[in-house]
Amino acid sequence: MFVIVEIQGQQFKAEKDKFLYVHYLGEEKKEGETVEFDRVLLVDADGAVKVGAPTVEGAKVVCEVKRPLVKGEKVIVFKKKRRKGYRRKNGHRQYFTQLVIKDVIA
Repeated sequence: MFVIVEIQGQQFKAEKDKFLYVHYLGEEKKEGETVEFDRVLLVDADGAVKVGAPTVEGAKVVCEVKRPLVKGEKVIVFKKKRRKGYRRKNGHRQYFTQLVIKDVIA
């Protein structure tokens, strides 16, 4: 059984006991705390598919915060205009929150 859930504007495929890396949820979320997401867009229960309009009623995903702050891979932003001597190199590392899915209620 899996569901498609919307978390902070992004869609994720969620199954029980799997890990999710979502955009940083903020300082108020501590390690071991439970978080619920109720914006479930699709439920697939062993071939029986329910599609929400826009969400599935009564469905939710219960997660536990495993690591509240994880730094992602470094992303390099390079801008250049040829023959003009313009080059800019910039980079950043995105912050994520690691979640483990405890239960999927459909």
